[in-house]
Amino acid sequence: MKKSIFILFLFVSVTALRAQTERPKLVVGIMVDQMKQEYIWRFENHFGEGGIKRLMNDGFAAKNGHFNYSSTSTGPGHASVYTGATPSVHGIVDNTWYSRLLNRNVYCAEDTAVVAVGGSARSGKISPMNLYSSTITDELKISTMQKGKVIAMSIKDRGSALPGGHYSDGSYWYDASTGEFMTSSYYMDDLPDWVKSFNNRKLADKYLGGTWNTLKPINEYNESGIDNSPYEGGFRGKDTPTFPYDLSKLRTTNGGLGLIRSTPFGNTLLNDLALAAIDAEGLGADATTDFLAVSFSSPDYIGHNFGPQSKEVQDTYIRLDKEIERLLDALDNKVGKGNYVVFLTADHAVAENSLRMKNDKFRVDNFNRGAYAESLKSAVNEKYGEAEWFEGPIGYDTFLDHDVVAEKGVELYEIQLFVAQQAMKFEGVHLALTATDMARNSYSEQLRSLMQNSYHAKESGDIKMILNPAWQAGRAKGTGHGNAWNYDTHVPIIFYGWGVQSGTSVRKMHITDIAPTVSMLLQIRLPNGATGQPIFEAIK
Repeated sequence: MKKSIFILFLFVSVTALRAQTERPKLVVGIMVDQMKQEYIWRFENHFGEGGIKRLMNDGFAAKNGHFNYSSTSTGPGHASVYTGATPSVHGIVDNTWYSRLLNRNVYCAEDTAVVAVGGSARSGKISPMNLYSSTITDELKISTMQKGKVIAMSIKDRGSALPGGHYSDGSYWYDASTGEFMTSSYYMDDLPDWVKSFNNRKLADKYLGGTWNTLKPINEYNESGIDNSPYEGGFRGKDTPTFPYDLSKLRTTNGGLGLIRSTPFGNTLLNDLALAAIDAEGLGADATTDFLAVSFSSPDYIGHNFGPQSKEVQDTYIRLDKEIERLLDALDNKVGKGNYVVFLTADHAVAENSLRMKNDKFRVDNFNRGAYAESLKSAVNEKYGEAEWFEGPIGYDTFLDHDVVAEKGVELYEIQLFVAQQAMKFEGVHLALTATDMARNSYSEQLRSLMQNSYHAKESGDIKMILNPAWQAGRAKGTGHGNAWNYDTHVPIIFYGWGVQSGTSVRKMHITDIAPTVSMLLQIRLPNGATGQPIFEAIK
């Protein structure tokens, strides 16, 4: 009898334990703004064992991870990772785009119906309402009957609002004018006490009171170019883009407290907030899965300013590695090793400086947007007669005024084709497609498919174009991104922790596969518009 009772007790105990471990206690999504896969390989010798290397060695690393659309910018990147869909579905077609319905430019995370909570009024009209589809964080909230907490944070508002999704318990971003983290009335009426206490520590002011010098001796930074490069931007008030940077002086001429965004200490500040959130919100403290979305924005500010070959970028990633180690150590201590799962990826990668490549005798130059716009206007006026044929800005996405086209008796597809043909005559344009063709066809060829995945029937224009490889629009210093080529699409995709099978793969995978993989790990619904596929190699 006692033996039977013991066996029954053991069965119940194992069953209860299994039920408790069906999901991790916490999911941590780490996004790094403007992180190339190459940076992991290039700077690996400078990383410690507890940060990025820990994720790579003990987790699953997709070495050939890519964006599967052409508009590789921050807004679309965050939306695509968290929805598992491309802009053609979730509707975030760029950071800012022209809205034919509103007859004005629209910011990806704008919401004119809400107001600031904390911070400054002008920085508060933010929410995820421009998303057409749900996020993995939304689906977690739904699956847990709202019991699982979702907290999102970033220096950039869009890096917080879009990952946090519609049900976020708190999405926070940095306000450059006050040096504080803030939110909007979409989420709450007042900042939580823990965020107020964090802001009262004035950490941004503290970090900007010091100097940014290389973490290691600069002569060990052999994986980057010369420190004083003519292709780097630098800071106002300093003659050369060279170490060290006296931040206490430079802040007066470089946006005050906003300067921290353009230093590695922006990552430190955000990580401080993440650690405070884990404690204050009790993330991972019970059996219901929570979600922490952290987006490190400073690498993007620094990368735009200095470019991917700079010592500033190398130092930023060496320091970021230590921040990731600090975060992982805290998760081990507070949530418990084996009780959480992490994914790390980027919202886009980045190009080389186009003028540098031109001087190195590549067939590259800077693209002249103004001349491009005038050439299209002139060609259309010459063929169809003088009129205001276009509405909104003319660029990667170009809008025809459909009312004018109809009034003039011109068939829409005909003029779309004509404009696309004229676009491809302009120097630097690689391919231009019409909205009609993208709506009618299902492209399998790589570039056309990437462009089609960036086309949203209600948010995009009549003609979409991409530039030749390595071309950028008007950047003499630093660098940019936003195209369909490998240097902009190739980013890390790493999973680590609970339920993850360690290993690597060189099979081509897409960032839209991340959310479906998390869905499978959590055993919850896919985001409603998800088009990606679970990465089976990453799951035990």
